[in-house]
Amino acid sequence: MRNPLPLMAFLLAALLCGAAVARQPDAPSPAPTAAAKAAVPLDHLPALKGDYFPLVSRANGRTLHIYVRLPEDYDTSGERTYPVVYLLDGDSLFPLLAPTHLFLGYDEKLPEAIIVGIAYGGFDPSINKRSVDFTGLAADTRPGEGGAEPFHRFLSEQLLPEVEGRYRADAARRVLVGQSRAGYFVLWSALQAPDLFWGRIASNPSFDPAREQLFATPGAHARDDLRMAIASGARDTAARMQNAVEWRTFWTGRSDAPWEVEQIVLPEGTHAASIGEAYRRAMLWLFRDQPPA
Repeated sequence: MRNPLPLMAFLLAALLCGAAVARQPDAPSPAPTAAAKAAVPLDHLPALKGDYFPLVSRANGRTLHIYVRLPEDYDTSGERTYPVVYLLDGDSLFPLLAPTHLFLGYDEKLPEAIIVGIAYGGFDPSINKRSVDFTGLAADTRPGEGGAEPFHRFLSEQLLPEVEGRYRADAARRVLVGQSRAGYFVLWSALQAPDLFWGRIASNPSFDPAREQLFATPGAHARDDLRMAIASGARDTAARMQNAVEWRTFWTGRSDAPWEVEQIVLPEGTHAASIGEAYRRAMLWLFRDQPPA
């Protein structure tokens, strides 16, 4: 009879070796399945559930990344249309303010809306062109900047028609939101094409360069229900707060102002970190006479 001990020793060694490999912390993970590779991470974040598409600007050839959050009841609400909120600096503001809008519906009965984030795809200046796109062209504009006009054409001629063709968007209730330099663009847009957006929110806008363009004669407009909210954090710079006061005072005293202006001051607000509270107060003011959710 053959001695079974060598065979048993071999099997025991193989078992111990396998256990050692299983305990090895640096062992590679199994390759993801095809279904896992196809999954979009945002699919697992219901507060951001919606859509994404890239859009190449005909004005400057750059690709913008468009993220869309759809209302919770979008799929079951039949032919209902929704206001659309367009967020500049979508790289950071979309993941923050899209869920904020959801919670405002829960707690403040703010009407649901389609939230659109306009993102560059990164913060590096080689990719993120906010200093170009959100700046008017004037004598004090730095070389290579001053691209507000082509970016505005991208919004009006490409993005808005694309969104309103894809989704049940209420074109009469568009809202544009911008923070800091993007806040400048919100004010600039309000003078260039007042009717393009029903509501606008400029949070702690930076006024320079091209400051004088924010006090120029407004473009032609047909609507008489336009609204503009300008928000300031009391802990932002004194110069930015003073700019907001001057702009509000200037336009509330003008008979040709295309919009009703509301200034919002956040006593503990900072330049950037208070954008959520600025959005809450501004949106409640904009939609103050809308049917509650």
